[in-house]
Amino acid sequence: MNLEVIPGQFTVCKVADYDGIDLGRPFVFTGATDAEKSLVCPTDLAPQDTLEREDGWRAFRIVGVLDFSLIGILAKISSCLADSGIGIFAISTYNTDYILTRAADFDRALVALQENGCQINEPAASEGVKANQVQ
Repeated sequence: MNLEVIPGQFTVCKVADYDGIDLGRPFVFTGATDAEKSLVCPTDLAPQDTLEREDGWRAFRIVGVLDFSLIGILAKISSCLADSGIGIFAISTYNTDYILTRAADFDRALVALQENGCQINEPAASEGVKANQVQ
């Protein structure tokens, strides 16, 4: 399985609303239920007026488009990291899954995944700049 590191630091937070948040920016994820509105985004894009906030997350994604019939991909990753004592915050999109770990655990997470057969792809320097640019 190929994994790609997403550059930068992320924030996971609870917000009252999505006003003032540029939902068109890369790596901005929202989730709304009857109980809360959540936001995951690059830390430099996180609003100051969050209801609750956790900074200090890093992310990687599974490379490629995952068919809905595939079973156990996220379970393999989460089990591997759980065995190493590393918690995750997972986000699924239509095409693939994104996995966040606390920044302090990130390098250890990548080593554990490599030891379990995953290939880790670091982004090119220009991709990191492009992902964090203000458009």
